[in-house]
Amino acid sequence: MHVVFDSRQLEHSPQRELHNGNWADHAEVPARAQAIASLLTCHQPRDFGMEPLEAVHSRDYLQFLQDAWAQWQDTGREGDALPYAFPIRRRRKLALDRIDAMLGRHSFDTATPISENTWQSAYWSAQTALTAIDDLLSGNRKTTFALCRPPGHHAGRDYMGGYCYLNSVAIAAMHARSTGLKRVGILDVDYHHGNGTQDIFYENPDVFFASIHADPATDFPFYWGHADETGDGPGAGTNLNVPLPRGTRWDGYRHALSGVIEKLAGWQPQLLIVSFGADTFTGDPISHFDLQTEDYEKMGRLVATLDVPTALVMEGGYALGELGENTARFLAGVESGVPA
Repeated sequence: MHVVFDSRQLEHSPQRELHNGNWADHAEVPARAQAIASLLTCHQPRDFGMEPLEAVHSRDYLQFLQDAWAQWQDTGREGDALPYAFPIRRRRKLALDRIDAMLGRHSFDTATPISENTWQSAYWSAQTALTAIDDLLSGNRKTTFALCRPPGHHAGRDYMGGYCYLNSVAIAAMHARSTGLKRVGILDVDYHHGNGTQDIFYENPDVFFASIHADPATDFPFYWGHADETGDGPGAGTNLNVPLPRGTRWDGYRHALSGVIEKLAGWQPQLLIVSFGADTFTGDPISHFDLQTEDYEKMGRLVATLDVPTALVMEGGYALGELGENTARFLAGVESGVPA
């Protein structure tokens, strides 16, 4: 499989997050990408510039991401930049320029710090996804894999969260639309709901977003990902959420995925983009499904039955010892194209 990865994505390295009421080591570490890249032959991404990012994210937010670390340093504080105040009611655009206020304006949690090289890594994560999509559309390839890090599916148009800063899948989907494709499908198989991707396309009739994830009644991001969220306005009916209970094993997951694939097939996308998270693994330290390593190849084969050009984009997965093998098994399943 054609794989795209840039080592500059490793330079984002926050030290800690606020988790369960205490400081914890940050779970989204550079070793995640290294564990996967070490098993694959990777190609460098190309630089598509800011225009594809601006097609998804607001200019104010992109400028904030570029400036936040320097502004944090200018206050004389050490360590990563984290918010502590959030405008949760009657949000309005106030002329606030203090970095503390800006962090809260553009965040929804305290698990997504900005460190010295966050912007550069997030930028090249987005460029990695753009290159994978461009290589898919311009070549004779049926599949490509964007090894993106930091992940992206929790980031919205003007906010970060869930370890995500730029929504690489959304950026890739909009780039595909700009080439003339009319119908783009997004399938999110990360343990956590891709709330940012849903938010970006919730009223868009040209992008079908489908997600299988932990029930937000028990798991992050809580406020999004419920089954009754089906799209709005012109996008009504193009959003599909399938929440599953903690402890879900392959048989239950396969049933859900088969149903989602059937729905996507009925919509007839010209291109599929998969937000792949290996945090559905039984040994993942922050997730609670019960999928085994051998299940990932079955998952990939089932995804391949949709039989459309497919770009795979890395999202979560935090069991470092098994992450590389689980991801490689999924890629092999997609590439084989043989139904499970």
